[in-house]
Amino acid sequence: MLQGWLNAYVLHRRPYRETSFIVDFFSLELGRVSAVARGVRSAKSDRRSLLQPFQSLRIQLSGKADLKNLSQLEAAGPMNTIVGEALYCALYVNELTNRVLPNAVETPELYGRYGETLAGLQQTPHSPALVLRQYELALLQELGVMPDFTTDAATEQPLEPALHYELIPELGFCAVKQPSRLSFQGSELLLLQDGIFNQQSLPAAKRLCRIALHPFVGDKPLKSRELFLASR
Repeated sequence: MLQGWLNAYVLHRRPYRETSFIVDFFSLELGRVSAVARGVRSAKSDRRSLLQPFQSLRIQLSGKADLKNLSQLEAAGPMNTIVGEALYCALYVNELTNRVLPNAVETPELYGRYGETLAGLQQTPHSPALVLRQYELALLQELGVMPDFTTDAATEQPLEPALHYELIPELGFCAVKQPSRLSFQGSELLLLQDGIFNQQSLPAAKRLCRIALHPFVGDKPLKSRELFLASR
């Protein structure tokens, strides 16, 4: 069954048989969805150049199975040209999104944030940390695991700026007697609650996202992270 046009980006593609790709898309209308792009690896195909990461696309898919067929494809805007450290961050965003989002679940708000993230990385190639953290936090919100930044989950008391807290999965932040590399100062969490990113809260946001996303990412290393480390 042929569906209508979808707005989408390529998250990942991999060779399939001799002339095709299996492509993982992030679409506005269907969320994350995979499809076979037949014949695009042929030298005669004019569609291969469009199936690139960060390219805004309009696509049509067919089929009832989880793995669809790509029927139509066209550019929906210019390519987002991302360079420098921001390129590795954009590859990480794609890999992270592809790994943690469930299949075929519509996530329009996150899709909008994804487009804003690509634009932000394009505009700030040498200082991508803030753009990356904002996307990771939006992803946690979409997954339903964003912790409460204002309340101690064990005592139900407001967080104290001077105390230290650890994030307990599926529970929230709980006070600890001694700080550790996994703990957060209350003042850092309160800054994040207010959407304030500075030299104190931005590193805390990075630690928080890594801890909270680990159950979804798993122990398998992210290739984009390995590429970034190898480039330094």
